[in-house]
Amino acid sequence: MAENLIITTSTEKAERYETLLPQIESLIAGEPDLVANLSNIAAALKQTFDFFWVGFYLVKENELVLGPFQGPIACTRIALGKGVCGTSWKEERTILVPDVEQFPGHIACSSDSKSEIVLPAFKNGKVFLVLDVDSDKLNDFDETDEIFLTKVIRKVEAL
Repeated sequence: MAENLIITTSTEKAERYETLLPQIESLIAGEPDLVANLSNIAAALKQTFDFFWVGFYLVKENELVLGPFQGPIACTRIALGKGVCGTSWKEERTILVPDVEQFPGHIACSSDSKSEIVLPAFKNGKVFLVLDVDSDKLNDFDETDEIFLTKVIRKVEAL
């Protein structure tokens, strides 16, 4: 396991993700505990990009339940189809929201959140968790984030 995170000073998002991905791989290699791995992934993403909030919601029965995260306190439970996270789970797809105020049914866990990206992870063909990343800036996420966060999700799915 890596003891220190190496954060590139590059202003290019893709370069920062490319430096981070092998480190995430090292953090989770050989560790069987899902919560420990999700915790380190959330911390690595937060530390590298200084996102406002980054974390996981796990599917438990008929709702998403807050899992490991970094940032201010968050909504504890989210219903299927509610907010960006619940919609991503229901529709089984990544959702990128440039302005959360424009997303129908957005759940305001924090009024400081301005934009968001949510990616589902699958086990046995069903969503078992979502990765939720929030920014306190409008339009902060793009295709680069989607591409590289999808690679993070693939690592989570392989756990």
